[in-house]
Amino acid sequence: MSDELDKVLILSSGPEWRERLCEIRATVRRATYFEDGSDENKQLNAILSGVKENKDRAIEDYTRKFDGVTLTPEGFRVSQEELKTAHAQIDKELLNSIRRAIKNVRKYQREVFVGNFKHPGIKYTPIKRVGVCVPGASAPLPSTVIMTAVPAQVAGVEEIAVVSPPRYKGSIHPVILAVCHELRIGEVYRIGGAQAVAALAYGTQKIRPVSKIVGPGNQWVQMAKRKVFGVVDIDSIAGPSEVLIIANNEANPEWVAADMLSQAEHAPGSAVVFTDSQNIAQETLGALKEQVNRLGRKEATIKCLLKFGAIIVFENIDEVIKQTDSFAAEHLEIQCGNESRRIAEQIQNAGAIFIGDYSPVAVGDYWAGPSHTLPTGQTAKFFSALSANDFIKSTSIIEYSKEQLAASAEDIIRLAEAEGLDAHAKSVRIRQQS
Repeated sequence: MSDELDKVLILSSGPEWRERLCEIRATVRRATYFEDGSDENKQLNAILSGVKENKDRAIEDYTRKFDGVTLTPEGFRVSQEELKTAHAQIDKELLNSIRRAIKNVRKYQREVFVGNFKHPGIKYTPIKRVGVCVPGASAPLPSTVIMTAVPAQVAGVEEIAVVSPPRYKGSIHPVILAVCHELRIGEVYRIGGAQAVAALAYGTQKIRPVSKIVGPGNQWVQMAKRKVFGVVDIDSIAGPSEVLIIANNEANPEWVAADMLSQAEHAPGSAVVFTDSQNIAQETLGALKEQVNRLGRKEATIKCLLKFGAIIVFENIDEVIKQTDSFAAEHLEIQCGNESRRIAEQIQNAGAIFIGDYSPVAVGDYWAGPSHTLPTGQTAKFFSALSANDFIKSTSIIEYSKEQLAASAEDIIRLAEAEGLDAHAKSVRIRQQS
């Protein structure tokens, strides 16, 4: 079956590579967005309206319908005792690793936080209340708590409400609860999906509304975030996880193949290689076919690679760089030996760039410090990686003296009158007459 992967190797000398990249992008979009007028979009609108109108009763109904779990409104929130118990029972070595990861993320976020810099013309204020969506359907993702909540804490957010679907024995996986307790987050709700996004945005009797919603999730979560944007702020609209790897003759094809598989195992997850070396392309394909046979989810991973994967050979590295910028990947790995950093400096569009052979995506997912909440599906052209700076708002400060206003008055009056706003002009002129 792994011989099917021969289809992912494409030469840029023919038309297939453009068609393939367009196909991948279209498939990613279909896995991210609901089309207007679709049955899914109509159902999503009904869910959001239901929560907005019926609040806790709607959350109760949707949780029973979509998660198969019966909860009363009193049972939405995880108790402090449950949080403490989960924390006390977590494997101690895992807890130590979590603590070191938190330390790394906190250090990095403090270093990049613009709120540390003071200027008389602008005031930075943390958003007071934030909601965090933590997936829990296919596997527990405690790292998501770290990568979203720690930047918010660094920014000075006072209240963080975490929502996660009750898919582990009718509740939230204890590792997620343990991380929440470690971060001193006491407001955790065992609800998920579009109904959780609606609860955070509109509020219910038991859940107070937030001002911003962040975090990954399935298609329903992302589309719900998109629809409530404007009522609240959101981080971005994130689709299937993706990696683009630039590899030249200096790359290790075994490692390139392993990094492709690390994204494809998300199923869906996009894994693409751009190279200027026919040899590396062939060797990577061979390694991919060999390694995938050792995976427990072999069939699903192969299907994912055929749907979202490609190894494309370009004529030169300049064309690789050009197409990389156009692709605007969530994760960009550059495995080009001594040329890696030079190539990285020429890339403008990527969610996160991993430079060199020893910087796999997993380092960023769990450890290095930048958040792993990143823009996908070419949105890296205008969205950024989540950071502490996304949890503050800026307020302009203007303070003029009598002398400063007098020096600028005629210019201001002239501009106001040019726009036909006579009262604007008079608000300045009246001060000149005193």
